[in-house]
Amino acid sequence: MERAKKLIEAMQLSEHEGVLLYNPSNMFYIAGYTGEGLVYVSSKSCAIVTDFRYTEQAENEGKGFSVCMTDKGKSHENIVAGICAKEDIETLYYESDYLTVSAFEACCKAVPAVEWKNLGHIVEKLREVKDEHELSLIRQACKITGDAFERVLSVIKEGVTEKEIALTLNFDMMRHGASACSFSTIVAAGANGSLPHAVPSEYKIRRGDMITMDFGALYGGYCADMTRTVAVGEPSAEMKKVYQIVLEAQKMAQDAVMAGKNCRAIDSIARDYIYGKGYEGRFGHGLGHSVGIDIHENPRFSQACNDTLVAGQIMTVEPGIYLPGIGGVRIENSVSVTEDGCEVLTLPTRELIIL
Repeated sequence: MERAKKLIEAMQLSEHEGVLLYNPSNMFYIAGYTGEGLVYVSSKSCAIVTDFRYTEQAENEGKGFSVCMTDKGKSHENIVAGICAKEDIETLYYESDYLTVSAFEACCKAVPAVEWKNLGHIVEKLREVKDEHELSLIRQACKITGDAFERVLSVIKEGVTEKEIALTLNFDMMRHGASACSFSTIVAAGANGSLPHAVPSEYKIRRGDMITMDFGALYGGYCADMTRTVAVGEPSAEMKKVYQIVLEAQKMAQDAVMAGKNCRAIDSIARDYIYGKGYEGRFGHGLGHSVGIDIHENPRFSQACNDTLVAGQIMTVEPGIYLPGIGGVRIENSVSVTEDGCEVLTLPTRELIIL
């Protein structure tokens, strides 16, 4: 309920206004609920509207929220209409990014008397700064992730496939406490390393290959994100040089992370260094992003983001160089922004490991 109150205060909701949440991540943040349906918030009441499959779950997870069950002839929209009539609601804020046109039309038909307004990204803004409990969950997610990396090294050798490495990482994280993976694990070996979001394949590791692994554990509803690139046998001179350039860019940018710093400026530190070494155009994505309930949150380290860092944000720092037909290198840490720097959450070494 505390986060519902926080939302009400942030929006300065009047007694005649209500909020409907459809985004699963926002529903979880505000109500602690992980099932399907919607979450209703007003200054008068808070409710989870769902069907029979999730009512017990909603009662267990949504402490302080009433649970309203849909039934035949009693849709989500009908229940919302009843609440609005009871509370004399005149304005409803909704998440336009998460409501289909047909669902919105059904809402308008069921509750024609209210004014519908787009909520925008107010909840996502509240989620940007993590509290101590959230940080503890992300720390544990990152520990599970880092430990999985340390253990998978014994599996990586000539003849092993990208898929086998990915499966080993995924199983290890789940076995040691993760509820799921934060996202689809990326394993890219040899020439596949030039694909920033490569899908693990049947490609078998060869001597001299660089292997990029981008993965993370989901723990307590919060994500970890880490990337490491290792080699099986001695890599080519060019790829060793590329690795050192990416490593230096990562270190320089990470060292600059601190509350009050500009996101675009931090992106420029790594980007300018890589471009200055002759790899302009080979680092084509942003330097990083915030992490939390979702794997990609705001703010971002990119040339398009002019935000200022705030203590309590969790950011990734992940420069890379990608060479089509040859391979690639990416090194990524997740860090917690502090007033005087940052706390590194993903602890395995960033130095080149040759297996």
